[in-house]
Amino acid sequence: APSYPEYTREEVGRHRSPEERVWVTHGTDVFDVTDFVELHPGGPDKILLAAGGALEPFWALYAVHGEPHVLELLQQYKVGELSPDEAPAAPDAQDPFAGDPPRHPGLRVNSQKPFNAEPPAELLAERFLTPNELFFTRNHLPVPAVEPSSYRLRVDGPGGGTLSLSLAELRSRFPKHEVTATLQAAGNRRSEMSRVRPVKGLPWDIGAISTARWGGARLRDVLLHAGFPEELQGEWHVCFEGLDADPGGAPYGASIPYGRALSPAADVLLAYEMNGTELPRDHGFPVRVVVPGVVGARSVKWLRRVAVSPDESPSHWQQNDYKGFSPCVDWDTVDYRTAPAIQELPVQSAVTQPRPGAAVPPGELTVKGYAWSGGGREVVRVDVSLDGGRTWKVARLMGDKAPPGRAWAWALWELTVPVEAGTELEIVCKAVDSSYNVQPDSVAPIWNLRGVLSTAWHRVRVSVQD
Repeated sequence: APSYPEYTREEVGRHRSPEERVWVTHGTDVFDVTDFVELHPGGPDKILLAAGGALEPFWALYAVHGEPHVLELLQQYKVGELSPDEAPAAPDAQDPFAGDPPRHPGLRVNSQKPFNAEPPAELLAERFLTPNELFFTRNHLPVPAVEPSSYRLRVDGPGGGTLSLSLAELRSRFPKHEVTATLQAAGNRRSEMSRVRPVKGLPWDIGAISTARWGGARLRDVLLHAGFPEELQGEWHVCFEGLDADPGGAPYGASIPYGRALSPAADVLLAYEMNGTELPRDHGFPVRVVVPGVVGARSVKWLRRVAVSPDESPSHWQQNDYKGFSPCVDWDTVDYRTAPAIQELPVQSAVTQPRPGAAVPPGELTVKGYAWSGGGREVVRVDVSLDGGRTWKVARLMGDKAPPGRAWAWALWELTVPVEAGTELEIVCKAVDSSYNVQPDSVAPIWNLRGVLSTAWHRVRVSVQD
């Protein structure tokens, strides 16, 4: 057998682009796949996601990589082996984030502590359901470690009574309900707002949005079981608390209107499954709230308590965050008491392929993306322009038609158009929902100091080159 040099993972990680060579690992072997990048059947952008790192997490997304001929092909590019004396560093016991779970290396990280990351746009619209390991992660605090056998969900009932449910009781006492729903962070596409004026918040690109098939008990069923009526007179709210807490012990919290929580058509879940498996730790294990059609901040993870109140949740994230303001409001004049908390989100869309700055070949160009609207409103049309909005074409929508008012999941769309060499394209998309709401054409008029609700036309500039 030939003898190969040994490399550390750090040395492999230096080779991430065709200019510097593209190295990857599989098992303990190191491969130089620079010459294969343009030949990759999934396109060069897909294989470059693994550049400088391990292939396994990406290969797991596509079953074809398990075929013997793929490994045989890869062996042609072997250049070395990983040094056997490499060992991962021991976690810092004093670090409150030391117990966080491992994450997929393909996620694009916006902050490590707390962990916040989005799937790469190249993979975002590849599948209708987002794989669990690529689903965007929005954490405000360290991920709690929960022992499922000792878990209890507390539901404060009317008259001071309390219902305590184990995970097994939640599964056995209430019918399992499934719903396919998209969750979107309030700050999705915030980076575009920051290019107009600085904003405060994580620099999300277009990936703070994902779709899953959720399974669990209806919140309605649990509240009725706890003794609450179908309707309450006046304004009432259902408040949620998570097991994640700040150093002072204050938990993450949020609330939704009582009418939405009790509505049979709202499909609000106490979910314990995600895409057919138990919830991953980053996504709320063992139980989370899923509120379809509503900003992701209300879908509280690691749920420990549900309570009904005449007031919204007192949590910081309900009272002093996740609210929208006029462009004229700054940090010297902002008063969070004057704005309602975000619940349903406006209509949204984005281009996932091609990526900004790409060079695309002449001939036929396929433009892909996603579109979604809050409140269960169906996306009825996506318009796409290749000349900055002067002329338009209608994209093809994909996905099943949902019942009226319950279009909880996104629509994926695509458009194939001829393009000529030597041209510069400004690709623009805008979605229209069933209430004929449409995205605004520019960011500046909807700019706000927190960078939330960024829904202007999405623009991607590319060049067409031989």
